[in-house]
Amino acid sequence: MNKIVTVAIGLLIIFTSCEKEEKIELKKGHWLGTMEVSESQKLPFEFIINQNEEGGYVMQVYNAEEVVTVDEFSFNGDSIDIRMPIFEGHIAGTYTATEITGEFIEEDKERSVPFRAVQGKLDRFEAKEPAAVNLSGIWETYFHINTADEYPAKGIFMQNGNNVKGTFRTKTGDYRYLEGVVTGDSMKLSAFDGSHVFLFLAQVTDSTLNGKFYSGKHTVQEFMGARNEAFELPDSDGLTYLREGYDKFDFSFPNSDGKMVGLDDPMFKDKAVLVQIMGTWCTNCLDETRFYVDFIKNNPDLDLQFVGLAFEYAKTEEKAFEGISRLKEREEVPYPILLAQYGTSNKQKANEKLPMLNHILSYPTTIYIDKTGEVHKIHTGFNGPATGEKFVEFKEEFHKTIDAMTKEEEPESEC
Repeated sequence: MNKIVTVAIGLLIIFTSCEKEEKIELKKGHWLGTMEVSESQKLPFEFIINQNEEGGYVMQVYNAEEVVTVDEFSFNGDSIDIRMPIFEGHIAGTYTATEITGEFIEEDKERSVPFRAVQGKLDRFEAKEPAAVNLSGIWETYFHINTADEYPAKGIFMQNGNNVKGTFRTKTGDYRYLEGVVTGDSMKLSAFDGSHVFLFLAQVTDSTLNGKFYSGKHTVQEFMGARNEAFELPDSDGLTYLREGYDKFDFSFPNSDGKMVGLDDPMFKDKAVLVQIMGTWCTNCLDETRFYVDFIKNNPDLDLQFVGLAFEYAKTEEKAFEGISRLKEREEVPYPILLAQYGTSNKQKANEKLPMLNHILSYPTTIYIDKTGEVHKIHTGFNGPATGEKFVEFKEEFHKTIDAMTKEEEPESEC
């Protein structure tokens, strides 16, 4: 009997020892990740892995001035799952101390992109030769060229040697913090922000761009650009408006408790209201939400109420509210976000929920409503911090608009 016990203990020690030996620690420091957007093209991005005070991993993804912090890692043997901080996407695959191989997956969008990362300080793009041109300046650009879906954009770039940073603004938002190189007569720019997988490749001259834009594996658009310092996009305050026959904006959607909420709710009484049409999957919406959260913290006494109307990809109502709750918790959003739609973010279906609007061109779109219930203006899209001066202009205009909407009217003087 003692011999059997001794053998059992010995086997237990061996198995326990093997389990400990199988535990893999990710190497800390710089990593280079790549997303396979086509059979011939890969999107690179840089990140750093460290450990936090609790011993868990923290991954910081870099796109120019943007830093995306990711801190949800799970392991099972040599399998790894890395969940993005706000968005539903996650990286799933296998790993060693110096390599991760798998996919970046967004289930609700039914999308996945092959992913690989290797440890070490590696260049985002290799600049094989000096830049033949300096991209610094403004570029009048058109995407989806020669199709019915063609649309304009404003390229804004700053180049130093081979290195380039900037973005493309459209009339409904921007293409995030782009970073890359000009090598010879080729431009290469990329961004991965936890949701979007963006790669821009172009042949360049002193005055022209001619290239392709890859958004994950699901979209490829041809684009052309010409240097034009005077180019401006249409005014984003006039793109969406109330249809003829409507003089008010209204809604009625559920909160997380199942209560239907509309503009007749007591929280909106005698206040100016900002209605944010958004989605938890939308990075421009996240930029806008962060701006609103910061504004509310710095202006707590204004007679102003924000409310979000979320149009979600999530397949079920429960999962949609989980995404809303995650956004509110992570970003400390103090205002209610109602569920306007789930299962799709289709703009046409969104318009069916808000028939008083001529169309919804973009997530986000914000409706400014004054204290009397009148629509003061409707702003389409959001040009975030990556747009530089345009973001500064937006903030100045936003403060002026809020001042006008919340200012107490002077009482009439008696004769």
